[in-house]
Amino acid sequence: MNTIPQRLSALREQMVRVGVDAYIVQGNDPHASEYMAPHWQQMQWITGFLGETGTAVITRDQALLWTDSRYYLQAEQELQETTVALMRASEIDCPTIAQWLCAKLNPQAKVGVNAEMYSVADYADLKEQLATAALTLVSEDLIAPIWTLNRPDIPLHPLYLYDTTWAGETVESKLQRVRDEMHRQHCDAIVIAALDEIGWLLNIRGTDVDYTPCVIAYCVVENRRCTLFIDPRKTDTLTITQLAALGITLLPYNEIYNYLASLKDYTVMLDPKRVNEALYEAVLPNAVRLLSPSPVQVMMSVKNAVEQEGTRQAMKRDAVALTRFFHWLETEAPATPQTEITLAQRLHELRAEGDFFTDESFCTIAGWKANGAIVHYHAQEGQCANIQGDGVLLLDSGGQYLDGTTDITRTVWVGNEKNIPAELKHDFTLVLKGHIALANARFPKGTRGNQLDILAHQYMWQEKITFTHGTGHGVGHFMGCHEGPANIRTDNNTNPIRLGNIFSDEPGIYRAGQYGIRTENLVLTVPVTNDNPLSTGEDYYEFETLTLCFYDTRLIDTSMLTEQEKQWLNSYHQRVLDTIGNMLTPDVQNYLKNKCKPII
Repeated sequence: MNTIPQRLSALREQMVRVGVDAYIVQGNDPHASEYMAPHWQQMQWITGFLGETGTAVITRDQALLWTDSRYYLQAEQELQETTVALMRASEIDCPTIAQWLCAKLNPQAKVGVNAEMYSVADYADLKEQLATAALTLVSEDLIAPIWTLNRPDIPLHPLYLYDTTWAGETVESKLQRVRDEMHRQHCDAIVIAALDEIGWLLNIRGTDVDYTPCVIAYCVVENRRCTLFIDPRKTDTLTITQLAALGITLLPYNEIYNYLASLKDYTVMLDPKRVNEALYEAVLPNAVRLLSPSPVQVMMSVKNAVEQEGTRQAMKRDAVALTRFFHWLETEAPATPQTEITLAQRLHELRAEGDFFTDESFCTIAGWKANGAIVHYHAQEGQCANIQGDGVLLLDSGGQYLDGTTDITRTVWVGNEKNIPAELKHDFTLVLKGHIALANARFPKGTRGNQLDILAHQYMWQEKITFTHGTGHGVGHFMGCHEGPANIRTDNNTNPIRLGNIFSDEPGIYRAGQYGIRTENLVLTVPVTNDNPLSTGEDYYEFETLTLCFYDTRLIDTSMLTEQEKQWLNSYHQRVLDTIGNMLTPDVQNYLKNKCKPII
């Protein structure tokens, strides 16, 4: 079972055993997590593709992997010698999984999935689409019987309570807000499966998931009871006592299914996008199911005053680490051989020297030259690039601090600046112009992210250039670096931008085989405070830029910037210098002063 063809052969034997003609392996876990514990990385295990997003389809004679444009180059490399073919999901002529199955299979054929790995919404949608070709969807976990050797266990790291001085709101207050919403929607219980929602609601954190301080658990909130379903080995007597004092009862993790089945004559709320099909089916026998977006996701996305200020403070320490890193990159790093991995390691070390740092907020992307064009590039030992000669480095990184979560991308030149290509400067400036335009947006209450997305794309589109990833994602508070429900991208997300939402602002240009450029800050949604006597009366919002790190002005073609854009850039650099300058040693401070010189 050490090779992908051997694993596929074993899976096909299971398919024959249960009478399944095709099997879908989702790149999900039962909690709709972005970063999964290795125990649930079934898609990666069966295909050899290590990307974060993908879905495998295995029939008796074919194996295919659907993934989006962020991972094409990575998938091409990792799928070699596996017999798994790549399906480019972002391309217009690529069929969806359901379309492909309907065309491939004969009527009455059976398609298997693991219901724990499918959201309620995705399961229902797939079932409906397959039915158009008389295909039947069945739930079978066919990976567990064959992934028996060296399969990682579900993590057992202890949970810990997250103090209100960091969270800014008590558990009692949060539970009351959830119960108020349950009352408004006339339901008796809400099932919460998303780990970030559970962590926020109950002010608990842990280390079960890479990069995100989550605890693997389920939660059911009722009008007079809150139950946390968790492996008892993750708690101790003190923790149990502390949670009990907050009105939280503990039951074993897998007891969630029996518990839901026991809820008689209840109306149970489940988020169809964030609760898995297996939980949904467990509610079926005795209760009424109310499918509704989770109110917790909206609540946690609106950062309170303590969370906002905590993030500002975390940004200062993060900026100090980054400034020290870039100073090291230019002054000390050239003396010894460096790779993409050693750069990421050095940045981690510098962040770890700051107060309240606990971990990175995602795996650092250090893309040298052509590797920067791979949007979610992941350097690996023995395969990563050496930092040699002149070139451009794309560095996308972030930190988890007790008082906030950071995410920043800077694209910098390494080497002799006289060798910077004119095309690179042109592309860098196009990205910067879109980045600044979004940062300067003002918009009325109720505006959605897709209505702002054009601001970041506009200058590229005029030159028939684009990027296909989202322009902005929500960011949690000492929680997930990627958070909903609102975002900024071309897709029509009906969730409006709310006061207190934190988003990334990260347009980019990617030249395959040459370089990648991305420029990213985090921005906080705040009210427009200055009065305009000619205003028509609506509430207006704008963005406060939280990130505090200089841009590499050597890469800017200043002739492409307007006076207003230059003024914004110079003002930003002055704020960076004023805010963190006195937190640096004299040599690094002088370095920062040079980087923040006004452009004219």
